[in-house]
Amino acid sequence: MNYGKNQHILNASSNLLGICFVIITALRVTALNHQTYADEISLVAAISLLGACVFSYVSMRVERHAVTCEWWADHTFLIGVFLLFAAVTAFYAGF
Repeated sequence: MNYGKNQHILNASSNLLGICFVIITALRVTALNHQTYADEISLVAAISLLGACVFSYVSMRVERHAVTCEWWADHTFLIGVFLLFAAVTAFYAGF
């Protein structure tokens, strides 16, 4: 039973993964990475979103593990979104 969310999760998580890379790169280029934890939080968010991409892709390719991988993709995606929000909040708050 495939719920059909896997393509949407793959698309959204890959786009947000790119945003994480932009945040990390921008903070390192401007040398603000030593003043805030936003780049470290963005790195953890990127790892979580990469996991969501992998789980979503596997759920589309391997039918017998589709439900389990889609569940993992959904939850790792949500973790990545919340971590990305925490990174942006840490940047603006100066943490």
